[in-house]
Amino acid sequence: MVTTTTTTTPPTRRAAAPSHRAVPNAPIRGRRSPLASVALHVTLIVASVIAVFPVLWVLLTSLKPAKYAITTDFFKETTLENYTNLLNDTPFLTWFANSLLVAGLTTVIGVFISATTGYAVSRFRFPGKRGLMWTLLITQMFPVAVLIVPIYNIMASMGLLNQPVGLVVTYLTIAVPFCAWMMKGFFDTIPREIDESGYVDGLTPFGTFWRLILPLAKPGIAVTAFYSFITAWGEVAYASAFMVGDENLTLAGGLQKFVNQYGAQWGPMAAASVLIAVPAALVFLFAQKHLVTGMSAGAVKG
Repeated sequence: MVTTTTTTTPPTRRAAAPSHRAVPNAPIRGRRSPLASVALHVTLIVASVIAVFPVLWVLLTSLKPAKYAITTDFFKETTLENYTNLLNDTPFLTWFANSLLVAGLTTVIGVFISATTGYAVSRFRFPGKRGLMWTLLITQMFPVAVLIVPIYNIMASMGLLNQPVGLVVTYLTIAVPFCAWMMKGFFDTIPREIDESGYVDGLTPFGTFWRLILPLAKPGIAVTAFYSFITAWGEVAYASAFMVGDENLTLAGGLQKFVNQYGAQWGPMAAASVLIAVPAALVFLFAQKHLVTGMSAGAVKG
């Protein structure tokens, strides 16, 4: 008679998970101490005040009469006289229209040239590609003061002085090299399989760029448009050197009319500064909606 014996293995105990309660008052990783949190919030508040204070000062100065322009009496005899005088007694609207025309043309042409250049450099191989990229990079190393005289001579020989077209061409020489480099880097992040799918469907290279790649490049286009607009809208040196006459001045040159050797008209200048900032703020709000990276993620299924 055979007797079978069964052995039972004792159940294994699970290792107890480490608990933060083992050590009383142990700090939890990733959580700031109260002192660090207070210091962070104080720093943010101070930085916000420093950033907002100049803008608020200009806004309040624009609402003060001339006798209180350089005082801290912000809410004493508040008036809109500076704005009414600016719009009725000065060619501000003409300067505004000239700046809007120059900045608009610079933005549209700059975005088109930068996008096409960036796409060509990112996708195609052609003779002189490396030299082109180095040229775009080197042109960013020269300060504005060095380029005013040679560009002035070129514009004079072409009859483009005192013409909006001359300013547009000048601003494109500033905006396009930087924006083309930026767009090239952005197009590099878009998978090439999208281009190949467009070629399979019978699209030309430009058709692929226009219909497939450009919609995916909205963040880069938004940044390019914003940079091109701000370059033309707030530039002073070229606008002052190339444009003369009240009917041809842009806002940058027009503001200098409020300052002379006898004094400065702080009220109208502050009012003009507030009105000048409005289009730039609107362009920024428009571009901000599209400043989202990774729009091409998931465009190609693995």
